[in-house]
Amino acid sequence: MIQIYNTLSKKKEEFIPLEEGKVRMYVCGPTVYNFIHIGNARPMIVFDTVRRYLEHKGYEVNFVSNFTDVDDKIIKKANEEGVSAEEISQRYIEECKRDMKGMNICPATAHPLATQEIGGMIDMISDLIEKEYAYAVNGTVYFRTRRFEEYGKLSHKNLDDLQAGNRSLLVSGEEEKEDPLDFVLWKPKKEGEPSWPSPWGDGRPGWHIECSVMSRKYLGEQIDIHGGGEDLIFPHHENEIAQSEACSKKVFARYWMHNAFLNIDNRKMSKSLGNFFTVREISERYDLQILRFFMLNAHYRSPLNFSAELMEASRNALERIQTAVDNLKYTAEHAAVTELLSEEEAILKEAENFAQKFDESMDDDFNTADAIAAVFDLVKYANTHVGEGSSRTLAERMCERIQSLCRILGIITEKKQELLDSDIEALIEERKAARKAKDFARADEIRDLLLQKGILLEDTREGVKWKRV
Repeated sequence: MIQIYNTLSKKKEEFIPLEEGKVRMYVCGPTVYNFIHIGNARPMIVFDTVRRYLEHKGYEVNFVSNFTDVDDKIIKKANEEGVSAEEISQRYIEECKRDMKGMNICPATAHPLATQEIGGMIDMISDLIEKEYAYAVNGTVYFRTRRFEEYGKLSHKNLDDLQAGNRSLLVSGEEEKEDPLDFVLWKPKKEGEPSWPSPWGDGRPGWHIECSVMSRKYLGEQIDIHGGGEDLIFPHHENEIAQSEACSKKVFARYWMHNAFLNIDNRKMSKSLGNFFTVREISERYDLQILRFFMLNAHYRSPLNFSAELMEASRNALERIQTAVDNLKYTAEHAAVTELLSEEEAILKEAENFAQKFDESMDDDFNTADAIAAVFDLVKYANTHVGEGSSRTLAERMCERIQSLCRILGIITEKKQELLDSDIEALIEERKAARKAKDFARADEIRDLLLQKGILLEDTREGVKWKRV
């Protein structure tokens, strides 16, 4: 029985899906105007692991995670570079997917783009106007926040307190609104911005309506799990609930899951403090498997502190698992006996207890920290009970047991084979030839391959330089 801490009820609840054996899950994806940062990486890794565990338990998971590809930040970046917003978003969607692959994140069942769902957004806004939950003023459409009686049920905020005590939460343009707390569903076109035709004039959607529409299109009016960072609880997820439930008159999402913030050296990550790291920058110093392992070493609802010391500790811990797997493979390959020995039955039976402890940890609100502890207990047990004189069957089954638990966490147990200097130089020459032939896809592929092997390339005036990281 899986227990999930539901932000909506502020307690753990037994997970019962809407449809037996199936899970509909939506997770808010990044706004693609730059490389993703390690704060973006945490929900990606957390909810990929949730999905993997649900699949391990036999559920068929329809996992949808969007890309927000129209936004003020994207437009600003496009104007700075003198290119289209679409060019910026497409570039960073590809870069994001590359980083996700490095973190061993499975592609979603669907990765919808906001700009491809504008028609659905116009339909939902029209429906909200018809039901008197929204109104248009001078080309802007606002949602009547107070008309949705349950507004605030996710964030546990009171509307009157919001209005009286925290003006910073109010959206601009108050003179047009019926109520200062009403939020934007559609905004009119500005010069130099992408826009789409609508019944209220050319413009573009507000951020909140995008997720409501994409979730409904790909998962239906009701979903099982909605996930994201805790910074999205208010106003984004609160507004999603208001929009979706005002339209459908049904409970939008049964379980709301939110991961806690990531700090850097015990301080909030920010560009002004100079402690802002992208996943790409991290990949130049560490294999992204180490970043994943580090993220899973804490419960997703606990604040997580990122530091070089903790990353080094994660590197060493991951190597212990990989070394144990290598040793078991060596033992299996060189075993004198193939079949399981009589005394080894008890060893395998005891090993199952560690797997059970793993499942119990994950059943308890996806406690990956305790699940990893169970993996280490199994590694220690294998190191003690499998060695010279063990049968091939015992070594193989213990190895597979460790690997199967790691697969659920998305942790790769194979050590990367180090390239020889001559191999590296050969690949650099091949990359140079590919660039000369304008085969940039192959050139990028070689760079990525080398990076995966821990080789960082630097293009300089003197030529290509490389170093091991």
